[in-house]
This record gives sequence, C-alpha cells and structure tokens, in this order.
Amino acid sequence: MAKYRIAWLPGDGVGNDVLVATKIVLDKLQLDAEYIHGDIGWEFWKNEGNPLPNRTIDMMKTTDCALFGAITSKPKEEAAKELISELQGKGYVYFSPIVNLRQKFNLHTNLRPCKAYPGNPLNYKEGIDITIFRENTEGMYGGVEFFPLPKSVYDALDAAHPKMKKFKDAGLENIAMSTRIMTKLACARIVRNAFEYAKKYGKKSVTVVDKPNVLRETGGLMIRTAREVAKDFPDIRLDETNIDAQCMWLVKNPEKYEILVAENMFGDILSDLAAQLVGGLGFASSGNIGDDYAVFEPTHGSAPKYAGMYKVNPLATILTAKLMLDWLGETDGANRIENAVAAVVKEGWAKTYDMGGTNTSLEVAQAVADKI
Repeated sequence: MAKYRIAWLPGDGVGNDVLVATKIVLDKLQLDAEYIHGDIGWEFWKNEGNPLPNRTIDMMKTTDCALFGAITSKPKEEAAKELISELQGKGYVYFSPIVNLRQKFNLHTNLRPCKAYPGNPLNYKEGIDITIFRENTEGMYGGVEFFPLPKSVYDALDAAHPKMKKFKDAGLENIAMSTRIMTKLACARIVRNAFEYAKKYGKKSVTVVDKPNVLRETGGLMIRTAREVAKDFPDIRLDETNIDAQCMWLVKNPEKYEILVAENMFGDILSDLAAQLVGGLGFASSGNIGDDYAVFEPTHGSAPKYAGMYKVNPLATILTAKLMLDWLGETDGANRIENAVAAVVKEGWAKTYDMGGTNTSLEVAQAVADKI
C-alpha cells in the first residue's frame, strides 16, 4: 500500500495538461503515492447539475490531500443556460466547486507564495519573496447573497440599521446584496497562521491588509484581532495597511513585504497582483489548508482555448506540488522541486510561450525533472 493517497482532480480546460506535466516531476521524485481520479468541473455541471459530485467528496474523504488543476466558472444565469435540456428549469444553481471544497472541508487558510526566481525575464523586480495568507471561508466570498432581496431580510435589516431605508424606494426586486461576514475566530486563526509561518521561516514582519476606515465593523474586527494575536509574537513586527494603498505600495516597493494577511476577497486581489510581479499566474502556486486536509491548486484559470495543447506554463502547478509535499512533511522532496524549478528558470532554455519561449508544458516539466 502506498504511503499517501492523493485525490487527483484535473477539472476543466488546461487543468489536465498541467497535472500531467506535474506528474512527470512527482514520478522522478518517486513519491510513494497513489493518485485517485475525481470528477469535478464544468462537464459535470452541464450533465448532472453539480460540478462537485457527491462521489468525488466521498472519495476525497479517503485521501490525505488533493491536487487540483483548474476550474471554469460562469455567472449564475450563463451557467444555467448550459445545463442539458433535461435539467433546465429544475432549480439547479451553479456554485463554484473550489469554493465549495474550501467550505466543505473547512480549508480556512489559503497560502500563496509569490517569489521572483532569478533569471525570469518576467520578474518586475528581483528580490521579491512574498507569502500571502488569505482567509478562505468567510468574508466577501462567504456565499450569503440575495437577488432579489427578500422582504424578510430587508425588514430585519431595516429594524437594525437606519441606513437601509434609503434603498427601499429602489424596489426589493431591484436590489442585490452580497454580505461580508467575518468572525473573530477566523480572523485570529488566519493571522496566527501567518505569524507562525513568519516565526518558522525567520521573517521579520506580518502586514495585515483591510479597509477599517470604511468597513468599520468587519475591517475593524480584523485589525483589532490581529493586534491581539501579535502580542504572542513580540519579535515579529505587525504592520497595518489599507487594501487600496497596499496595492500601490506592492507595485512601488514589493521587495519590502514578506507576509501579507487578508480576508477572502482582498487576499484574492493581493495574490493576483503579487503573482504578476514575479512572472504572472504561470508561477503562482497555492494551498487551501485546513486542520486535517488540504487541496493544492495553481491559481490560474482553465484557459479552455489551450486545453489539450500542453501550451501553458506548468511551473505554477509544479510549485503547488512543492507546497503539497511541504504539507505532507516531505521536506526534502519539496526542496528538491523548488531547487530544480529555480535552476530551470535561471538557465532559461526551457520556456513556455508566456516567457517568450516555444517549449510545451511537458518539455518544461521534463527539464525540471532532469534537475532533480
């Protein structure tokens, strides 16, 4: 029996391409693992009305962690139109399977490293090494939304807050509402995880990013909680910034920042910005980490026009596999992957189209494997 059981979730578009490429590297490492395929993605939405079938959830519960490729998501109305005729009008509502996974498995911590590897012509600046901690289950992506706004919800809010009255004349049928719900528990957990990471890797600062001057209650809760947590780490500096200013400063002085921590939507924005500073989403890895399970995924999309062409940069997924090995405790294998990626980037002869090269995903993956 293999040491590890890993759920293998290709998903949509180029998801299969990048996982096939990454398997070349994992096989070279001779990782003692069994990879179990799981159905997830757009085809299952169209044909079954569920992009994350229950059979996949049941399978994942028998595994140690999951490696995920990419997903296609569309707005509710567009998604409904693509259901097969037998499912049309049956009340099926599309919900992102990766968001669903984060919530079902309570994968509360999204870890996104953004590192500028020397030799990468796409680096904005050398010396960038930022790790973003994004709270993964609450905030603006918590999924508590309404359209049209139910009268019961309006009445409850109107009774609780005087500013609701100004929306009444618009008509409830014309009001959409997305909530930003945050708990002290989740704020404390994501900030503590960031500080523990800083302590483990010798980082000097953690920057908490929000907008408490406008989002006074939710943003205020995050900042107040961060200050409480920071007292347990006196050797690590806590900085506080607003999301808009932080985006500007990331462009201006990205090398000054080590660890950023934010709620769900702000963390999403920061991580895509930081990824572009170090070469784009082709280099952006991530892990969705809970107390006893984790799903690892590159942060790029499914790029359906490239599906099956083995054209896209596989390094994001290969670096995602590195995060997976770190989480499994396979530190030596994780370090070997990162060193091999750094060597390939520095030498610069194996490059996919985004880096100005002509190599396929499989050729770049083989170059990495050859360095291990």
